[in-house]
Amino acid sequence: MQAALGFALLLAWQLAAGHLVDEFLVSSPLAVAARLWSWVADGSIAIHIWVTIYATVIGFAIGAVAGVIGGVWLGLSPFFSRLLSPYIWAFNALPKVALAPLFILWFGLGIQSKIALAAVLVVFLVFVNTFSGVRQVDPDLIDGVRLMRASRGQILTKVVLPAATSWIFVGLKTAVPYALIGTIIGELIASNRGLGYLVQRAGSEFDTAGVFAALLVIAALAVLFNGLVERVEARLERWKIVSR
Repeated sequence: MQAALGFALLLAWQLAAGHLVDEFLVSSPLAVAARLWSWVADGSIAIHIWVTIYATVIGFAIGAVAGVIGGVWLGLSPFFSRLLSPYIWAFNALPKVALAPLFILWFGLGIQSKIALAAVLVVFLVFVNTFSGVRQVDPDLIDGVRLMRASRGQILTKVVLPAATSWIFVGLKTAVPYALIGTIIGELIASNRGLGYLVQRAGSEFDTAGVFAALLVIAALAVLFNGLVERVEARLERWKIVSR
């Protein structure tokens, strides 16, 4: 059913391009496929995909780890949660995309600025969900385990994290496209490599097929990353059941 729908959409797109819509504005699927094939044939697409994947994965990892650690810490620390919450929410209210020029100023035009932007977009999404998940854990359950002389590490690994796993992975899945978005935005603003750079270069050359081809690769990467997170989530859900 999904394959049939996809084929129908491609057919409608092909028929509309150049007939109902000027092909200068919306390139046809055949032209997009030809542009993609030319990039594959000359090998130029590989380095751009690798640069974007690398920055996205590293930025996602940094943001996810920081978000989980911060969410667990503040979720278990009411005093620090009340103390820091005004500053956290104030910083969270800032439009993260507006930080891109600042990161480029701090970290330069290299990949570090793209990693930083991806990490900032990820960290708050993961933090909010982790914090909410930890706060949902029954305090009486924690007190009961503590009375059984469980260590802090045991309380964390046996009670808090398993109970908050679903919340954490909602945040991780939500954050996946944002990590990619952060990387792409950084590449659009200032870069000479990456899929965002391909979009920017094709747009400056009025190459509509090139823009669509690069966007298609970006969409495929987003689906791939989301699928990987779902597989990890499924494995951890099985671990949570077994650990009970």
